[in-house]
Amino acid sequence: MASMQKRLQKELLALQNDPPPGMTLNEKSVQNSITHNPHGSSTCMQLSCCYDGRRKPEENEYCDMLRWIVDMEGAPGTLYEGEKFQLLFKFSSRYPFDSPQVMFTGDNIPVHPHVYSNGHICLSILTEDWSPALSVQSVCLSIISMLSSCKEKRRPPDNSFYVRTCNKNPKKTKWWYHDDTC
Repeated sequence: MASMQKRLQKELLALQNDPPPGMTLNEKSVQNSITHNPHGSSTCMQLSCCYDGRRKPEENEYCDMLRWIVDMEGAPGTLYEGEKFQLLFKFSSRYPFDSPQVMFTGDNIPVHPHVYSNGHICLSILTEDWSPALSVQSVCLSIISMLSSCKEKRRPPDNSFYVRTCNKNPKKTKWWYHDDTC
């Protein structure tokens, strides 16, 4: 757990101090708090959950999934220029060995061949191609690149079926990467 905390704090500072172009950390979504570890009596410093309109965790509650929201603006000269999006990052206690769950959230989900209308993103580095060497910044850059290279705004061909039948957690989807172009 300590290595995950150190890694997330390092990535949080990097995202605050040197964010990828068009991206900013939504400061309201992340704050430091002291919570009690459910596996012992000592308190530990950890990043607390984004509250997303939900109640704040009680002092003795443990947050096993950390949440960050990254605000994103479509890159100049692309189909998404000037559009504003939000990415939700959820980290498990196994981060960075386990990839974060990443999805678009909010009222404006980009219309893109690799983005489902529920916000799920079909991107291999979020699942089978994840490596602990990757970071929040590298995921953000990959998503910016994916959107920027898009030639036509359209949903994936199986969007309706997928949205009706998928798991709420996109990491539980067995993705089939069949299209490298947009």
